[in-house]
Amino acid sequence: MLIDKNQDPIGTALLRFYETQDDTPIQVEMDIAEEDTLAPSYFFRDFEQCPALEQTALKLAHGKVLDVGAGAGSHSLYLQNQGLDVTALDISPHSVEVMKKRGLAKVRLANFYDLPQESFDTLLLLMNGIGLVQTLDGFDAFFLKARTLLAPKGQILLDSSDLIYMFEQEDGSYLIDLNDKYHGEVAFDLSYKNITGQPFNWLYVAEDLLQDAAEEHGFNCEIIQQGPHYDYLAKLTLLDV
Repeated sequence: MLIDKNQDPIGTALLRFYETQDDTPIQVEMDIAEEDTLAPSYFFRDFEQCPALEQTALKLAHGKVLDVGAGAGSHSLYLQNQGLDVTALDISPHSVEVMKKRGLAKVRLANFYDLPQESFDTLLLLMNGIGLVQTLDGFDAFFLKARTLLAPKGQILLDSSDLIYMFEQEDGSYLIDLNDKYHGEVAFDLSYKNITGQPFNWLYVAEDLLQDAAEEHGFNCEIIQQGPHYDYLAKLTLLDV
Protein backbone atom coordinates (compact mmCIF):
# COMPACT_ATOMS: atom_id res chain seq x y z
CA MET A 1 0.00 0.00 0.00
CA LEU A 2 1.25 3.48 -0.90
CA ILE A 3 1.21 6.46 1.46
CA ASP A 4 -1.45 9.11 0.89
CA LYS A 5 0.13 12.50 0.10
CA ASN A 6 -1.96 14.10 2.83
CA GLN A 7 -0.76 11.60 5.43
CA ASP A 8 2.94 11.57 4.62
CA PRO A 9 4.94 13.26 7.41
CA ILE A 10 8.37 12.07 6.31
CA GLY A 11 7.85 12.69 2.59
CA THR A 12 6.40 16.16 3.21
CA ALA A 13 9.30 17.05 5.51
CA LEU A 14 11.85 15.86 2.93
CA LEU A 15 10.21 17.83 0.14
CA ARG A 16 10.04 21.03 2.18
CA PHE A 17 13.65 20.67 3.26
CA TYR A 18 14.76 20.10 -0.32
CA GLU A 19 12.82 23.12 -1.57
CA THR A 20 13.28 25.60 1.30
CA GLN A 21 15.88 24.13 3.72
CA ASP A 22 13.14 24.03 6.39
CA ASP A 23 14.53 21.56 8.93
CA THR A 24 11.51 21.47 11.24
CA PRO A 25 11.79 18.07 12.92
CA ILE A 26 9.50 15.11 12.40
CA GLN A 27 7.80 14.09 15.65
CA VAL A 28 8.23 10.42 16.49
CA GLU A 29 6.04 8.57 18.98
CA MET A 30 6.56 4.89 19.77
CA ASP A 31 5.06 2.45 22.22
CA ILE A 32 8.33 1.50 23.94
CA ALA A 33 9.96 4.89 24.60
CA GLU A 34 9.35 8.59 25.07
CA GLU A 35 8.62 10.90 22.14
CA ASP A 36 11.60 11.69 19.92
CA THR A 37 12.35 13.85 16.87
CA LEU A 38 14.04 13.30 13.52
CA ALA A 39 15.58 16.09 11.45
CA PRO A 40 14.73 16.00 7.71
CA SER A 41 18.30 17.07 6.94
CA TYR A 42 19.52 13.70 8.24
CA PHE A 43 18.09 12.04 5.14
CA PHE A 44 20.26 14.24 2.90
CA ARG A 45 23.66 13.27 4.32
CA ASP A 46 26.49 12.43 1.92
CA PHE A 47 28.72 9.36 2.08
CA GLU A 48 31.14 10.88 4.60
CA GLN A 49 28.26 11.74 6.93
CA CYS A 50 26.78 8.23 6.86
CA PRO A 51 27.31 5.88 9.83
CA ALA A 52 30.11 3.36 9.36
CA LEU A 53 27.67 0.48 8.81
CA GLU A 54 26.02 2.32 5.94
CA GLN A 55 29.37 3.21 4.38
CA THR A 56 30.40 -0.45 4.45
CA ALA A 57 27.10 -1.52 2.90
CA LEU A 58 27.45 1.02 0.09
CA LYS A 59 30.96 -0.22 -0.64
CA LEU A 60 29.70 -3.82 -0.80
CA ALA A 61 26.78 -3.05 -3.12
CA HIS A 62 27.38 -4.19 -6.66
CA GLY A 63 25.69 -4.85 -9.97
CA LYS A 64 22.05 -3.99 -10.39
CA VAL A 65 20.81 -2.52 -7.10
CA LEU A 66 17.34 -2.07 -5.59
CA ASP A 67 17.38 0.51 -2.77
CA VAL A 68 14.29 -0.35 -0.71
CA GLY A 69 12.77 2.53 1.26
CA ALA A 70 15.14 4.99 -0.38
CA GLY A 71 13.73 8.12 1.30
CA ALA A 72 15.53 11.17 -0.05
CA GLY A 73 17.71 8.94 -2.22
CA SER A 74 21.10 9.68 -0.66
CA HIS A 75 22.31 6.07 -0.79
CA SER A 76 21.02 5.65 -4.33
CA LEU A 77 22.70 8.85 -5.46
CA TYR A 78 26.04 7.70 -4.11
CA LEU A 79 25.73 4.37 -5.92
CA GLN A 80 24.56 6.01 -9.13
CA ASN A 81 27.57 8.33 -9.00
CA GLN A 82 29.77 5.24 -8.62
CA GLY A 83 28.40 3.98 -11.92
CA LEU A 84 25.98 1.36 -10.58
CA ASP A 85 22.58 0.61 -12.07
CA VAL A 86 20.40 1.54 -9.08
CA THR A 87 16.63 1.72 -8.69
CA ALA A 88 15.32 3.76 -5.74
CA LEU A 89 12.06 2.44 -4.31
CA ASP A 90 9.67 4.13 -1.88
CA ILE A 91 5.97 4.15 -1.00
CA SER A 92 5.98 7.92 -0.34
CA PRO A 93 4.92 10.08 -3.32
CA HIS A 94 6.70 13.14 -1.91
CA SER A 95 9.91 11.18 -1.31
CA VAL A 96 9.80 9.91 -4.89
CA GLU A 97 9.38 13.50 -6.09
CA VAL A 98 12.43 14.55 -4.09
CA MET A 99 14.55 11.74 -5.53
CA LYS A 100 13.58 12.66 -9.08
CA LYS A 101 14.42 16.31 -8.42
CA ARG A 102 17.81 15.26 -7.05
CA GLY A 103 18.67 13.57 -10.34
CA LEU A 104 18.12 9.87 -9.76
CA ALA A 105 17.64 8.12 -13.09
CA LYS A 106 15.47 5.24 -11.84
CA VAL A 107 12.85 5.89 -9.18
CA ARG A 108 9.76 3.79 -8.46
CA LEU A 109 6.71 4.64 -6.40
CA ALA A 110 5.69 1.16 -5.30
CA ASN A 111 5.43 -1.24 -2.40
CA PHE A 112 8.26 -3.78 -2.16
CA TYR A 113 5.76 -6.62 -2.03
CA ASP A 114 3.97 -5.45 -5.19
CA LEU A 115 7.04 -5.40 -7.45
CA PRO A 116 7.00 -7.71 -10.47
CA GLN A 117 9.62 -10.43 -10.72
CA GLU A 118 13.04 -9.03 -11.61
CA SER A 119 16.71 -9.85 -11.09
CA PHE A 120 18.79 -7.59 -8.83
CA ASP A 121 22.34 -8.31 -7.70
CA THR A 122 21.89 -6.30 -4.49
CA LEU A 123 18.82 -5.59 -2.40
CA LEU A 124 19.71 -2.69 -0.10
CA LEU A 125 17.70 -2.07 3.08
CA LEU A 126 19.46 0.56 5.16
CA MET A 127 18.32 2.72 8.07
CA ASN A 128 16.81 -0.47 9.46
CA GLY A 129 14.95 -1.08 6.22
CA ILE A 130 14.23 -4.68 7.23
CA GLY A 131 11.72 -3.14 9.62
CA LEU A 132 9.23 -3.29 6.77
CA VAL A 133 8.51 -6.90 7.77
CA GLN A 134 6.79 -5.32 10.84
CA THR A 135 6.91 -8.47 13.01
CA LEU A 136 8.97 -11.65 13.27
CA ASP A 137 6.15 -13.47 11.46
CA GLY A 138 6.61 -11.04 8.56
CA PHE A 139 9.85 -12.75 7.52
CA ASP A 140 7.86 -15.42 5.70
CA ALA A 141 6.48 -12.95 3.15
CA PHE A 142 9.73 -11.01 2.96
CA PHE A 143 11.97 -13.92 2.03
CA LEU A 144 9.38 -15.29 -0.38
CA LYS A 145 9.33 -11.94 -2.19
CA ALA A 146 13.10 -11.50 -2.01
CA ARG A 147 13.57 -14.74 -3.93
CA THR A 148 11.61 -13.28 -6.86
CA LEU A 149 13.79 -10.17 -6.95
CA LEU A 150 17.27 -11.54 -6.27
CA ALA A 151 19.71 -12.79 -8.88
CA PRO A 152 20.96 -16.36 -8.21
CA LYS A 153 24.23 -15.11 -6.72
CA GLY A 154 22.77 -11.85 -5.42
CA GLN A 155 22.91 -10.41 -1.93
CA ILE A 156 20.71 -8.64 0.58
CA LEU A 157 22.47 -5.96 2.62
CA LEU A 158 20.63 -4.68 5.67
CA ASP A 159 21.29 -3.06 9.00
CA SER A 160 19.26 -3.38 12.17
CA SER A 161 19.68 -3.31 15.93
CA ASP A 162 18.62 -5.17 19.04
CA LEU A 163 16.52 -2.92 21.28
CA ILE A 164 17.20 -5.08 24.33
CA TYR A 165 19.23 -2.23 25.84
CA MET A 166 16.04 -0.20 26.26
CA PHE A 167 14.83 -2.73 28.83
CA GLU A 168 17.99 -2.92 30.93
CA GLN A 169 17.60 -2.35 34.67
CA GLU A 170 20.06 -0.74 37.06
CA ASP A 171 21.33 -4.14 38.20
CA GLY A 172 22.14 -5.21 34.64
CA SER A 173 19.10 -7.45 34.20
CA TYR A 174 16.44 -6.98 31.54
CA LEU A 175 12.76 -6.45 32.30
CA ILE A 176 10.83 -8.09 29.46
CA ASP A 177 7.37 -9.63 29.50
CA LEU A 178 7.85 -12.95 27.71
CA ASN A 179 4.09 -13.20 27.25
CA ASP A 180 4.03 -9.93 25.31
CA LYS A 181 5.16 -9.31 21.72
CA TYR A 182 8.86 -9.49 20.81
CA HIS A 183 10.64 -6.44 22.24
CA GLY A 184 11.82 -5.32 18.79
CA GLU A 185 8.29 -5.05 17.36
CA VAL A 186 7.58 -1.33 17.69
CA ALA A 187 4.41 0.66 16.98
CA PHE A 188 5.07 4.12 15.54
CA ASP A 189 3.09 7.33 15.08
CA LEU A 190 4.77 10.10 13.07
CA SER A 191 3.74 13.71 12.53
CA TYR A 192 5.19 16.80 10.89
CA LYS A 193 3.69 20.23 11.54
CA ASN A 194 -0.04 19.70 10.90
CA ILE A 195 0.38 16.37 9.07
CA THR A 196 -0.20 13.09 10.88
CA GLY A 197 0.59 9.75 9.34
CA GLN A 198 -1.11 6.41 9.71
CA PRO A 199 0.20 4.34 12.64
CA PHE A 200 2.51 1.53 11.56
CA ASN A 201 4.60 -1.29 12.99
CA TRP A 202 8.35 -1.67 12.47
CA LEU A 203 10.77 -4.42 13.43
CA TYR A 204 14.19 -4.14 15.05
CA VAL A 205 15.67 -7.64 15.10
CA ALA A 206 18.52 -9.17 17.08
CA GLU A 207 21.33 -10.83 15.10
CA ASP A 208 20.54 -14.39 16.18
CA LEU A 209 16.85 -14.07 15.31
CA LEU A 210 17.68 -12.69 11.87
CA GLN A 211 20.09 -15.56 11.29
CA ASP A 212 17.48 -18.09 12.39
CA ALA A 213 14.83 -16.58 10.10
CA ALA A 214 17.25 -16.47 7.16
CA GLU A 215 18.30 -20.11 7.59
CA GLU A 216 14.69 -21.22 7.90
CA HIS A 217 13.97 -19.65 4.51
CA GLY A 218 17.05 -20.91 2.68
CA PHE A 219 19.40 -17.96 3.16
CA ASN A 220 22.82 -17.65 4.74
CA CYS A 221 23.17 -14.65 7.04
CA GLU A 222 26.65 -13.27 7.68
CA ILE A 223 27.17 -10.46 10.18
CA ILE A 224 29.57 -8.20 8.31
CA GLN A 225 30.08 -5.49 10.89
CA GLN A 226 28.85 -4.50 14.32
CA GLY A 227 28.14 -0.94 15.37
CA PRO A 228 28.73 0.80 18.69
CA HIS A 229 25.26 0.31 20.14
CA TYR A 230 23.69 -3.10 19.51
CA ASP A 231 23.49 -2.36 15.77
CA TYR A 232 24.96 -4.43 12.96
CA LEU A 233 25.24 -4.90 9.19
CA ALA A 234 24.24 -8.25 7.70
CA LYS A 235 24.73 -9.84 4.29
CA LEU A 236 22.22 -12.50 3.19
CA THR A 237 22.70 -14.85 0.26
CA LEU A 238 20.78 -17.84 -1.06
CA LEU A 239 21.93 -21.22 0.17
CA ASP A 240 20.64 -23.24 -2.79
CA VAL A 241 22.88 -21.80 -5.53
